[in-house]
Amino acid sequence: MDIRKIKKLIELVEESGVAELEITEGEESVRICRFSANLPAAVAAPAHTPAVPAILPAATQSEAAPAPEAEGQKVTAPMVGTYYSSPSPSAEPFVQVGDEVQVGDPLCIIEAMKMMNQIDAEVSGRIRAIQVENAEPVEFDQVLFVID
Repeated sequence: MDIRKIKKLIELVEESGVAELEITEGEESVRICRFSANLPAAVAAPAHTPAVPAILPAATQSEAAPAPEAEGQKVTAPMVGTYYSSPSPSAEPFVQVGDEVQVGDPLCIIEAMKMMNQIDAEVSGRIRAIQVENAEPVEFDQVLFVID
């Protein structure tokens, strides 16, 4: 895919306000995602990467009865991916309910397109609730944590 086409697609995503766009042209595939300023704006997927399923399991969970809302500052997922509570399967979780966090403390990792993205606390406080389970898929803007 031509770099000029990719740049044009990035401009279109920025102008339209769309959160995510994926284009496949022959064997080439490009996915462009809008996130917070500290994350990359576009990531090109290798040609052999399978397409992301159109329906994720988290979509069916939103149709179920909603969980009671905890009060406090909500930390949401900046991207679609898989939530991990610790840096490795054998390591302790970054945070647990009741832990005190400061701005910049790591809260979790979200794996998106085989890239590990560390999610840091944007506010200081105590972890009041963790809304997702380890290795669970998450949607863009889904609540991950509630901090008092």
